[in-house]
Amino acid sequence: MASVVEYKGLRAGYHCGYCDSKEGKASCGMWAHSMTVQDYQDLIDRGWRRSGKYVYKPVMNQTCCPQYTIRCRPLQFQPSKSHKKVLKKMLKFLAKGEVPKGSCEDEPMDSTMDDAVVGDFALINKLDIQCDLKTLSDDVKESLESEGKNSKKEEPHELLQAQDSVGEKLGSGEPSHSVKVHTVPKPGKGADLSKPPCRKAKEIRKERKRLKRMQQNPAGELEGFQAQGHPPSLFPPKAKSNQPKSLEDLIFESLPENASHKLEVRVVRSSPPSSQFKATLLESYQVYKRYQMVIHKNSPDTPTESQVRLVPASFEDPEFKSSFSQSFSLYVKYQVAIHQDLPDECGKTEFTRFLCSSPLEAETPPNGPDCGYGSFHQQYWLDGKIIAVGVIDILPNCVSSVYLYYDPDYSFLSLGVYSALREIAFTRQLHEKTSQLSYYYMGFYIHSCPKMKYKGQYRPSDLLCPETYVWVPIEQCLPSLENSKYCRFNQDPEAVDEDRSTEPDRLQVFHKRAIMPYGVYKKQQKDPSEEAAVLQYASLVGQKCSERMLLFRN
Repeated sequence: MASVVEYKGLRAGYHCGYCDSKEGKASCGMWAHSMTVQDYQDLIDRGWRRSGKYVYKPVMNQTCCPQYTIRCRPLQFQPSKSHKKVLKKMLKFLAKGEVPKGSCEDEPMDSTMDDAVVGDFALINKLDIQCDLKTLSDDVKESLESEGKNSKKEEPHELLQAQDSVGEKLGSGEPSHSVKVHTVPKPGKGADLSKPPCRKAKEIRKERKRLKRMQQNPAGELEGFQAQGHPPSLFPPKAKSNQPKSLEDLIFESLPENASHKLEVRVVRSSPPSSQFKATLLESYQVYKRYQMVIHKNSPDTPTESQVRLVPASFEDPEFKSSFSQSFSLYVKYQVAIHQDLPDECGKTEFTRFLCSSPLEAETPPNGPDCGYGSFHQQYWLDGKIIAVGVIDILPNCVSSVYLYYDPDYSFLSLGVYSALREIAFTRQLHEKTSQLSYYYMGFYIHSCPKMKYKGQYRPSDLLCPETYVWVPIEQCLPSLENSKYCRFNQDPEAVDEDRSTEPDRLQVFHKRAIMPYGVYKKQQKDPSEEAAVLQYASLVGQKCSERMLLFRN
């Protein structure tokens, strides 16, 4: 296998969906015909991100809203009080059918598609026609085969996470390639060993009651305790039940036999689509459609009357143009139900382009997770129907969250937060089999956008330095971000990008049925802009990826 990409260059001065600036956004992008999971892992560790098959990198020191790659460290993660509230709310709903009153105050989980999906829809449509529908022909396959880079794909396994199974708490581990931070507690904060440990008010009240009972009972007998030659301890050891519960304990808490509802999470491969993915695609799409209508106010065209019309099949005709979306939806439904075809195979839609299509090659190595690597949909089934879908990528070192959509009827369950916690627990589960898979990537953290700052609440987490590409704990980054939108997080002024492009001539190019180093390719070119574009691409993807990926030049 080999990654094959077409670099599309810099695009600047266009609308930003985060701050609503009309000309403030800037990013570089490329179209990925195929991509290995290792190459994508290395790319997102350099600030890249995919939307469907379009892979883009914000120009951090130019764009109006700098987007910093953020990752959570699941092995050390402890749910906060608000996280526990969401998990308990779900358990009460499953066990007793309790529906919380009032509006939900919990933060959503990425209710808007990142960057390219919001602002670049027209651009990606154009690239899709230019790149994806125009295949690279048999020449690419022949050349790759001659390089010995093709491999057979094994049938992936589907993974099922049932609500009544109990997870096992994992030990903690240290993050790799992180900048260590040593901070001194501020005055009035931090542990003071000369003072007794802080206790909750509830514990203090209980202690006062014990002391009062001791004063009233000189025989030394306390309620619930018998004095046997020595006074009872004022601080009896805590029972195990008082120990803080792990994330898995909270998620997989056993339900009564007569529970009101049953929830299960199914992980199905979306690319290439598994049989289970195909069988549930239409139901999944209907959830997405309702989500877009209710949450994002995207109303589909609805029929106004029942009659047969003959209209010219041309977009120049207003009647054909206005009814095309509705007609196409009917065609998609027919293709899926009758011919078991994906909408992506009968036409390009927003749903399939961004949430089903993926350039990632499926890989199932023996030392990898049981479900393999690649792109998946994590389906949340409640009482036999899909109520939410989390789109994820499983990569060598992480689970990368792409998007979430859910049935608005179940908004009261805070499914954005709940799904994030389930994905963190899922990462910990995969870590048991594949030790290097130990991070949870949440996309981009945008400090200047209030709606996107919630990602920083999943601690411990790190932000990626946009200049040296090392991971820095978010606590160290926040003070700098308060002063400036764009920041270099690495405090070492001598530090540089360790994977910077130092030998561009070693970059791999695919041109005219042949794979060649850029040093050979550039001798055939006379266009001066060609070298500038290739060198820009090399600097953005880094030396390792430039030598592994094939840069398609037409």
